[in-house]
Amino acid sequence: MPAPDIRQLLVNPTDTVEAVMRCIDRSGQVGLALLVDDEERLVATITDGDIRRGLLVGLTLDAAIADLLPIKARMPNPKAVTAPIGSDAVTQRCLMQERGVRQLPLVDDRGMVVDVVTLRDLLPESPPAMRAVIMAGGFGTRMRPLTDELPKPMLPVGGRPVMEWIVDQMRQAGIRHINVTTHYKSEKVVEHFGDGRAFGVELHYVSEDRPLGTGGALSLIPCESEPLLVVNGDILSRVDYQQMLDYHNDHHADMTVAVSQHQVEIPYGVIQCEGSIVRSLEEKPRLTMLVNAGIYLLQPTVYEHVPSGERFNMTDLIQWLLEAGRTVVGFPIREYWLDIGQHADYGQAQNDMKNGRFAE
Repeated sequence: MPAPDIRQLLVNPTDTVEAVMRCIDRSGQVGLALLVDDEERLVATITDGDIRRGLLVGLTLDAAIADLLPIKARMPNPKAVTAPIGSDAVTQRCLMQERGVRQLPLVDDRGMVVDVVTLRDLLPESPPAMRAVIMAGGFGTRMRPLTDELPKPMLPVGGRPVMEWIVDQMRQAGIRHINVTTHYKSEKVVEHFGDGRAFGVELHYVSEDRPLGTGGALSLIPCESEPLLVVNGDILSRVDYQQMLDYHNDHHADMTVAVSQHQVEIPYGVIQCEGSIVRSLEEKPRLTMLVNAGIYLLQPTVYEHVPSGERFNMTDLIQWLLEAGRTVVGFPIREYWLDIGQHADYGQAQNDMKNGRFAE
């Protein structure tokens, strides 16, 4: 990989979280922003995972990136892992593997970054170690009459079925093996996609004789050794699946659930009482919460526990894991995401495609 332009990676403590996110996105495979002081000496490295973990605890996009540092102090590598310029590749690779990082700034004796090497630079290129399944068996009842003739994943958005956008996104992430669970009007899906070769992937169809819920069909999929990416067939998103896999592995998670921020405005003044005494009044507050985004990563040992042939939802699996004391982590979405569950959502998807918001 060509050496990165270090100056393009530099950010200041007063830069907003949103600006730093754009810097990380521009860095491409480097996947890193370098927080520096006034003399451009390295203060901290900021990764995509750092930003997402900050969002989980309430960091806002308009906050200064310096506000992330106290949060980062509680993470596994609170201080930047670096190596001196001139260190050999074996030393660099061993340091990254030992400290669990994928990027390594090379610094001079003044503490200024001269270069950045990544684990991908030093290890043979390999496809992402995950397979995928698209849940496309639902009836789409709330979308009638549009779904009278087509299953919901086949509804066109921007001239292509919703599911085609999902398949293309998986292909771009390097995923080549995709299972598709089908039930309602499954022939429409098969007619369009065939074996998947025309779309650059290998598709296998898993037919549900009767609806098994959002997770029950997992019992019909052969167990593999790689994590399994599960995506609902009516989700339109730009989520970075490779970043999600890295996040999943970093947390040694049994299950990673993509979550999206959702705001609800209460149209009344909210009163807090202590007994009969009014203690506070907040006029029309806006509540922010994290909602299930319909995208999951599972370790193989997890989906083996899905009951065979029974109706079972992904929310049931999450609850089972929590009660069993297994590790379930939230992966906050910072990219475009839309669940096409109702007619208004479908209209928004069409508009977002026209005005370019989906491509952001």
